[in-house]
Amino acid sequence: MPDSGGLSIEVDGLRLRYGTTEVLHGVSFQVRRGEVLALLGPNGAGKTSTIEILEGFRMRSAGRVDVLGVDPALGTEHWRARMGIVLQSWRDHPKWRVRELLAFQGSLYAPYSTPVIRRPWDVDDLLAAVGLAEQADRPIKVLSGGQRRRLDVAIGLVGRPELVFLDEPTTGLDPKARRDFHALVRRIRDEFEATVLITTHDLDEAEKLADRIIILAEGGIVADGTPSQLTRQIAGHDEVSWVHGGARQVRHVADSTAFARGLFARDGNSIRELEIRRATLEDAYLALVRNAEQAAAHPAEVAPEPDGASR
Repeated sequence: MPDSGGLSIEVDGLRLRYGTTEVLHGVSFQVRRGEVLALLGPNGAGKTSTIEILEGFRMRSAGRVDVLGVDPALGTEHWRARMGIVLQSWRDHPKWRVRELLAFQGSLYAPYSTPVIRRPWDVDDLLAAVGLAEQADRPIKVLSGGQRRRLDVAIGLVGRPELVFLDEPTTGLDPKARRDFHALVRRIRDEFEATVLITTHDLDEAEKLADRIIILAEGGIVADGTPSQLTRQIAGHDEVSWVHGGARQVRHVADSTAFARGLFARDGNSIRELEIRRATLEDAYLALVRNAEQAAAHPAEVAPEPDGASR
């Protein structure tokens, strides 16, 4: 469970402009230590810009940002050594074997060891943790896509990071490799005790992995909460449909279970073909993005979200 005693990331009033175009406007959020946060949003929403600012690779236009107690714009090499970054695409190293490359990457972190955190991780222990022990002496060029992605994660973890950034981590993976990777992310949080920030377009992935989800659209945060909170607060009511007297009936209700019980208590044996479609995270996401896009195009025509829908 996340450690409520401290924060890994604090962002307040973050803004980013390219000329006259404002990419991010007033973004504010926090990430607790040990938390898995998923950052969702359509292309152009500002996800990549936000992550690059947090990593110290892009300068912000305004606002306050604190990552592991440091302003990323002033981050030193020692500060960077406390983070692990797993990019969406990888660079092949055809002449290296798995253990050799990981050992070399780990050696770069050795100067940044502290009395509290010993860097790097033991290579063989790390290979076992990510499921690559049997591939340790194989050339990288012969690894499968799933194995290559595990190696990417091992490289990101070899410095024993306190904070891990995963950018579209399962792009191109088959279903089994994707499932295995999800299990690996849980281990990063639970066994490696790291904070994890994931960017993804996969709503199912976010729902399975994240303690909390932030949805960005049109350069701002339109929702922030657990997957279940977003589904309940934003997606709205469940859809209940049934046949009664030969006609199909449809209702949208807050509590589909209670509604169905009342329906059967009232009409009992005459109810046929009862179906319940519960609100999903996808419903919430699509509604939020659509509302944000409409608000940007026609600000006077879009009603505000209900209280508690976003913050």
